[in-house]
Amino acid sequence: MNDASVVCRQLQCGVTEKAYNPPKSERGTGPVGLRSVQCAGNETNLTLCITSTSQAEQAGIAEDVGVICSDFTDLRLVSGSDCAGRLEVFYSGTWGSVCNSPMDAVTMALICKHLDCGDRGTLLNEFTHGRGSGPTWVDGVRCDKQHTSLWQCPSDPWKQQSCNRVQETHIACEGKLPQTLFTECPNSTSCTDQEKLRIVGEEDRCSGRVEVWYRGSWGTVCDDSWDMVDANVVCKQLGCGFAVSAPGEAAFGEGTGPIWVETLNCRGTESSLWDCPAKPWGESNCDHKEDAAVNCSGITEEAKLRLVDGGSPCAGRVEIKHQDQWGTVCDDNWDMTDAGVVCKQLGCGAADKAPGNAHFGRGSGQIWLNNVACDGTESALWHCGNKGWGKNDCGHEKDAGVTCSGVNELRLADGGSPCAGRVEVKHQDQWGTVCDDGWDMADAGIVCKQLGCGAAVSVHLNAYFGRGSGPIWLKNVACDGTKSALWHCRNEGWGKNDCIHREDAGVTCSGAEELRLVNGGSPCAGRVEVKHQDRCDREDRFSEYPS
Repeated sequence: MNDASVVCRQLQCGVTEKAYNPPKSERGTGPVGLRSVQCAGNETNLTLCITSTSQAEQAGIAEDVGVICSDFTDLRLVSGSDCAGRLEVFYSGTWGSVCNSPMDAVTMALICKHLDCGDRGTLLNEFTHGRGSGPTWVDGVRCDKQHTSLWQCPSDPWKQQSCNRVQETHIACEGKLPQTLFTECPNSTSCTDQEKLRIVGEEDRCSGRVEVWYRGSWGTVCDDSWDMVDANVVCKQLGCGFAVSAPGEAAFGEGTGPIWVETLNCRGTESSLWDCPAKPWGESNCDHKEDAAVNCSGITEEAKLRLVDGGSPCAGRVEIKHQDQWGTVCDDNWDMTDAGVVCKQLGCGAADKAPGNAHFGRGSGQIWLNNVACDGTESALWHCGNKGWGKNDCGHEKDAGVTCSGVNELRLADGGSPCAGRVEVKHQDQWGTVCDDGWDMADAGIVCKQLGCGAAVSVHLNAYFGRGSGPIWLKNVACDGTKSALWHCRNEGWGKNDCIHREDAGVTCSGAEELRLVNGGSPCAGRVEVKHQDRCDREDRFSEYPS
């Protein structure tokens, strides 16, 4: 069933009802592509499961496998409001309940997101929204953060469950604030979302206390759970660039009037502050000593970044062009995580060193950033936490620098095609290999994706494609499937290993696949053809081996 569930998920056919050996009338023709499939059940593609291809040709047609999927199509809350009620799913043509064991916060958050009701939910007491009358379809749902829909989550087999009505799931989501509550405008009969939000400060409209217009008056936002994600939504909504900091505790003075908003929990994708989940507006127990504020960058154009006086584009003093002027970065709290964001932003691989004290010489002009605090996920240095543009007491003797690994490259060698072979990485202008300690299908999948070679078909250990030469760059690679490059996966560090080339890792990928529609009169109609391994497999093709 684990293997079959991956098939249903990949085909977007809901959940698995049956995994079986089909009768003779349903058996296929042609080669047997996969054998010994071993899925964990959470993979998004069958080729990401552990498989064997070396003995696939020994499998007979009588060993074909089949799957029956059930088109799980919908989810709803009943006997309550749009965002609260008894949870029901549509399965096998009938609405039914969901058992509440072990309904945790991650699973409830996924349900609420699916219903467009925010991203937090509370489990209610039994019978809050009445007893269900239909079957109970699912029990033991255990969602993780990587899942995007309820039917992707591991659970007990989908069938009529034995749990009783007391165990039905009743849930209340913290939904979006109804837009009808914002029909009134500060100064006119019609206004934009931007005009219902303001920043009140001493210097400019992009730094100060956050205030919103609601129920006919301006009020403040409580700093409970206030963070950079919430602040960034404010800056984006007002056209003030991005958030530089998110101070609380009435950093720009205490406001007056009501405190309209408490416990905001923005995801960062919202176009306005009231699209974010929060406690019901107007139901705050904060006081104005907790008013939230924001410092926005105040620019709409992205700054520019470069490394200077280091002998290459990937080493040197960190300089940023802001407001048409190049300046430097102070080394207060400067570390390898900050340097890593610089290297990634410049396409220079990973950070090797993060020197301070004007290691590459003193710069000139403004010192744009100080106390940079990156977490490593940022796409630009100025998206990291900092004191704000130009706010520092540093001198150029504290200019920060970076030495990056250089532009890394990846290839597969000695496998007979660009999509199979020994894994080789170019680092510091030298090609080397990868040790097979801990090497698995998740790691191989990143290699295939990075090279545009489809999905990983198999992994190879013990120098299967022959021993490489040069350094062994990576060891104990541990990819989770989300990274864009092999060297972004967790590993021991560049060149840190006790391996020999007898342990070089290899990969076989499915190949660079293409898709087309033929003989339908347009590019959007026709016979479906797939190009795989440089040929189109069709029964009506000419002989592959002409005399």
